[in-house]
Amino acid sequence: MELPELSLQTILLYFAGGLGIFLFGLFYLIEVLQKQAGYRLRHILDRVTDHPLKGILAGMLLTIAIQSSSGTTVITVGLVSAGLLSFRQAIAVVLGANIGTTMTAFLIGIDLGEYSLGLIAIGTIALILNKKNVIGTWGKVAFSIGALFYGLELMGNSLEPVATFGRFTFFLENGMNQTFFGVVIGAVFTAILQSSSATIGILQEAYAARIVNIENALPILLGDNVGTTITAVLASIGASLKAKRVALFHVWFNIFGTCLFLLLFPVYLHVVSLAADVWNLNARMTIAFAHGIFNVTNVLLHIPFIGLIVYTVEKVFGKLEENKKTLEMDTLFIEQSPSIALGQAKNECVRMGSLSLQSLQTAREYFDTNSPKLADSVARMEEQINELDKKISDYLFMCSTVPLSLNESEKHSYLLESIRDFERIGDHVENIIELIDETQNSRLGLTPAAKEELENMFTQAIANVQNALYAFDFHDKQKARLVLEGEDKLDLMERKYRKGHIIRMNRGECNGQAGIVFVDMLNNLERIGDHSANIAEGVLQSKHL
Repeated sequence: MELPELSLQTILLYFAGGLGIFLFGLFYLIEVLQKQAGYRLRHILDRVTDHPLKGILAGMLLTIAIQSSSGTTVITVGLVSAGLLSFRQAIAVVLGANIGTTMTAFLIGIDLGEYSLGLIAIGTIALILNKKNVIGTWGKVAFSIGALFYGLELMGNSLEPVATFGRFTFFLENGMNQTFFGVVIGAVFTAILQSSSATIGILQEAYAARIVNIENALPILLGDNVGTTITAVLASIGASLKAKRVALFHVWFNIFGTCLFLLLFPVYLHVVSLAADVWNLNARMTIAFAHGIFNVTNVLLHIPFIGLIVYTVEKVFGKLEENKKTLEMDTLFIEQSPSIALGQAKNECVRMGSLSLQSLQTAREYFDTNSPKLADSVARMEEQINELDKKISDYLFMCSTVPLSLNESEKHSYLLESIRDFERIGDHVENIIELIDETQNSRLGLTPAAKEELENMFTQAIANVQNALYAFDFHDKQKARLVLEGEDKLDLMERKYRKGHIIRMNRGECNGQAGIVFVDMLNNLERIGDHSANIAEGVLQSKHL
C-alpha cells in the first residue's frame, strides 16, 4: 500500500497507528498461543531433566509455541521460586528461550503484508461463526497475524519518506553513528515495551525503509537483547532467592553477549552483510538472521559452562538447599499462565491434604497414648489447614477472574471441591480429639472391644486418606478405586460396630455416656471416609488434572 505525499504530522500518525495495530496483533497472538498451550506449559517444564540439551530444547519449543521469550523466562522464574525447577534446569530453559525467540523475527521476515487484510477477514469470519472451538482459535491466530503484518506494512510505508527529511538525516549521520547510543536506544525502547519481539519488528521495518543502515541497526538489535531482561528482573522482585538467581543469569547472558559482540563488532557486521549478499536476504530477514546469530552463538558459548555458572551464582548468593516441596502460589502466573497458577494451587492442596493426613495419624496416636503434646500438635495442624484453606480459596477466586480454557475450568472446580474435603477431614479430626478428651476428663472407660473396633476404623480411615491424597497428587485412578473400595469397607464396619455397641449396651457392658462418645467417634471416622471418597471420585471423573 503506497502512501501519497504526506506531511510529517500525518506520517507520524500513520506510524503511530501502524505501531498500535502491530503491537495489538503481536500481543494478541502471544495471548492466544499462551492460552492454548497453557495447560501444557507446566508439564513441559516439569519433564526437564538435569541434562542441559533437553532443557534447552524445552525452552526453545515452549518459546516458539507462545512466541514470547519473556513469557518463558517469567514462567521459569516462578517455577524456580515455587521449587518446581532447580536453578540448573532453569538455566537450560532460559538458554533455549533465547533461541526460540528468534522465530518471531524470522516470521516477520516473511513478507505477508499483501495478505494481511485477507488474514484479518478470515480470522474475523471464523470468530463470528464460532468463538470457542478449534475454528475460533485458528480465527484468532489468523486475525492476530494479519493485524501484525498490516501494522508492519503501515509503519514501513510511513517510514520511507522520513529518511528524506534533512533534520532526520543529520540526526542519523551524527547521532546514530555512535554504537553505544544505538545500544541505549534499543535497551530503553525494549524495556518500555517489555517485548524484544516488538522492538525487533519495528527495527526490521526501519531497516527495510532505509531509516537506518546495517551499521546503525545492529547496535540497536544488541540493545534490544539487553532491554528484554527487565521483564525477568521485575518478575523476581519479591520472589525467592532461587528465582533471583534465574533473573541474574538472564541479565548476565544478554549483557555478556552484547559486550562480546560489541568487541567483535566488525566481524559481526561482516558475517551479517556476507550472509545477506550470499543468500540474497531481504532487509527484514537480514535483521532476523543477525538476531539468530547473536542468540545461537551466545547459547553455544554458555553450554559448556553451565556447571560453573551454577557454582558461581550459588557462591555469590549463598548456597541454598533446593527443596522441591517448598511451595507458594504466585499471582504473577494468574495472568501470565493460568495453567501453572492452577498447578501451584494444586501443590498447595497436596500440602493441605498432607496436613489432614498427618493430623489423623496423630489423633490415632493420641487415642493410644493420651499424650497432651499430641493434642496440641493436632490443634496447630488444624490452624495451618484453615489458613491454607483461606489462602488457596482466595487464590482460586483470583484465577476465576481471568479467561480459562475448558480443561483449566474443570481443574479449577475440582480444586475448589477438594480443598473443602481436605478441610472437613481436619475438622472431623478436631472433633475426634475433643471426644478423646471427653473420655479422659469424664473418666469414661471404653470397653476393650470398643477400643479394638475404633483402632480398626482408624486404620481404614487413614488408608483411605493416604490413597485419596496419592490419587489426587498423581491423578492415579487405581488408587482412587481403592479409596472407593475402602469407603465401602468403612461403611460396613461402622454399621457392624454400631450394632455391636447396641448389643454391649443391652448386656450392660458399657454405660450410656461412653456409648455416645463411641458412636460419635465412629461417625466422624466414617465421615472422613466420605470426604476421601469425594476426592477419589473427582479423580475418576476428571480427565485433565
